[in-house]
Amino acid sequence: MTIIEEQRYLLVKARNAILSPNHTQGPAEVLIDRNNGKIVKVMLQDQYDTTSINENDLEIIELKDDQILMPGLVDAHVHLNEPGRTEWEGFETGTKAAAAGGITTVIDMPLNAIPPTTTVENFDTKLEAAKGQCHVDVGYWGGVVPDNADQLPALVAKGVRGFKCFLIESGVDEFPCVNEAEVRLAMDKLVNSDRVLLFHAEMEGCGKVEEAEAVEEDGRTYNSFLNSRPKALETNAIDMIIRLTKEYYEQGRPVNTHIVHLSAATAVPAIRAAKSEGIPLTVETCFHYLNFNAEDIEDGATHYKCCPPIREAANREKLWEALLDGTIDYVVSDHSPCTAKLKKMETGDFGQAWGGIASVQFGLPVLWTEGRKRGVSLQQVIQWLSLTPAKRTTLSDKKGEIRVGYDGDLVVWRPESTFEVQISDIHFKNKLSPYIGKTFHGVVDRTILRGSTVYNREKAGFFAEFPLGRSLLE
Repeated sequence: MTIIEEQRYLLVKARNAILSPNHTQGPAEVLIDRNNGKIVKVMLQDQYDTTSINENDLEIIELKDDQILMPGLVDAHVHLNEPGRTEWEGFETGTKAAAAGGITTVIDMPLNAIPPTTTVENFDTKLEAAKGQCHVDVGYWGGVVPDNADQLPALVAKGVRGFKCFLIESGVDEFPCVNEAEVRLAMDKLVNSDRVLLFHAEMEGCGKVEEAEAVEEDGRTYNSFLNSRPKALETNAIDMIIRLTKEYYEQGRPVNTHIVHLSAATAVPAIRAAKSEGIPLTVETCFHYLNFNAEDIEDGATHYKCCPPIREAANREKLWEALLDGTIDYVVSDHSPCTAKLKKMETGDFGQAWGGIASVQFGLPVLWTEGRKRGVSLQQVIQWLSLTPAKRTTLSDKKGEIRVGYDGDLVVWRPESTFEVQISDIHFKNKLSPYIGKTFHGVVDRTILRGSTVYNREKAGFFAEFPLGRSLLE
């Protein structure tokens, strides 16, 4: 018999807790009813009187002095790739890695699974594949491709959190890019909706960026790849996104839009100006853009390849400035793994390698390690990694804060402890990541989903015996 069956309540006692971005760190006790997974009591000063609960119905977890209790993280940009490309990743391995990183909710992208999440039938196929495999909660983005605009209302009714489209070739044939006319068709279906249209914001017409010339010069150099995906591709796309968002807004037909994985800081002034006008635009960036810089990437190191690319150190600092001033709303992993073979490590050819970084497990320590150098507070970390992504994915009525009535999703971690990423520590399927061998601050000790421990660093096997995650469709 499992603990979940034996004990209805979990009481977490923390000497150091931060419940939300507006809460000052201090002692807290959090009581969760596992029957419904909800937080039923939060005590900040007085100890909770447990005498009303039968001791056989109560598990107590007491944190150590160096551990901090925070809301479980929400990673709103993850490619789990199931069904269809389970040699790349899958619901089981991807959500285990997420749990090991303190994440209690991931939002799965509509690609690179086969079929993509572009029709209700395809979405049903994905939901069936997810059953009984998820170690954290999973929400889903739908996809916008040519000729599927009529599918969008039914997909919203089915429970997708919003829709993703590409303004440039996606890299997989089953998810083609869209042009402005096709974007408008999708936006027309989302007028006055609480759902959002996400853009992979690189654009040079609807087609493949020509890489051949740079590759022929020397495909092993990182600069050859960087030059093939210039900042202008992002600024071109973002200018169009802003123009359309503003047009619909000024017509009284607002559509929520969102720029995924912003890399080019040259787009920040236009974004900042647009947001100052009140248009419904949000922006994310990724852990790797805030951590790595192009100058340090060695030739042939194709495990650093992603699209858009990791850019120069000066660009990274401007992204940090935009995150700190609120122009960038939150941070995601864009966990986009593949097999080692597709990374072309044997040739080191950036032009031929798959673009994507495997990272879902390490976002919290990566962001904290760089953030603490810049005076970032743990309250800001909660804002960027829990509350704001929960809002963007229409989950902020249940996720993103430690609050009575919310899901009992918690992370217990040690911000001042350091660790080196070892291959043996990685829980996602393909153990290829630019974070291997790097040292970070912030060790995740335990992840709790709706009151049940789904990851425990001190426990043999680490994870819950049975997957406890759910598909989030409401």
